[in-house]
Amino acid sequence: MSDRRCGRFTIFIGEFRLGEAKLIEPWYYRHSNFQNWFTCENTDPFTYIGCHYVDLAYFITGLRPTQVSLQGVKGKFPNGKVAYLWSAGRVVFDNGAILSVINGLGYPDEGAGSNDQGMTFFCETPDRGGLISHNDQFRGVAHSYADGLTPYPFRFVSPDYMRLVPWQGDGLRPTGYGFWSIEANVQAALQLNQASAPLPPDKALAARQTMLEKIDRDGILATPANSSINELVIEAARLSITHDGQNARIESGPNAGVKLV
Repeated sequence: MSDRRCGRFTIFIGEFRLGEAKLIEPWYYRHSNFQNWFTCENTDPFTYIGCHYVDLAYFITGLRPTQVSLQGVKGKFPNGKVAYLWSAGRVVFDNGAILSVINGLGYPDEGAGSNDQGMTFFCETPDRGGLISHNDQFRGVAHSYADGLTPYPFRFVSPDYMRLVPWQGDGLRPTGYGFWSIEANVQAALQLNQASAPLPPDKALAARQTMLEKIDRDGILATPANSSINELVIEAARLSITHDGQNARIESGPNAGVKLV
């Protein structure tokens, strides 16, 4: 998957060289159940949500992370428990490209969007630059509610993420990439069962394995085979943030692991 995807990406956009990503969750998370589990010994903003931008970089480019440094800013929840409420990370990939990722629990509840998130990749060919930019803060549609039932009536909303739309059948039909991602996983499970149901156990296993290999190669659904790079990214990030942002190197291969450098 990596070689095919990276080659196709390079042809059209150029080689990924430098990027930045952010996702700042709303302030009210600090008053939720987060304050019971989102503590320093368990997690941090990068591990919670920022690591998915590393997933995305790998999915788009096929480049593998080789080094992570993560610095955290501690604070207290209303119940007094200490947490990394903010984090700033830097991920280096195997072609030398660098991705900066900032995360936190602190977007103003009064803000127009429910959070602040986006991503920009700067790329290059030998003679020109390329760009991918996604600003998810402005989602294309704005609602300003007039029913007086919410203290935050003005919101940016994403019609591409999840909508219920009229159709020929009863009720409303869900659509959008939020729904499609769930549907794709459910359909894949159904197809695996259907492919092996009429077969004896030994042939059923082989049929399922063949279909799983195709799903891995297609690279649309996240599977252990095509997405496991993020496990080491999280290990490196946790090692780094607990050592005041010291660089952690990712060692791939049969003896995969992470170590401070």
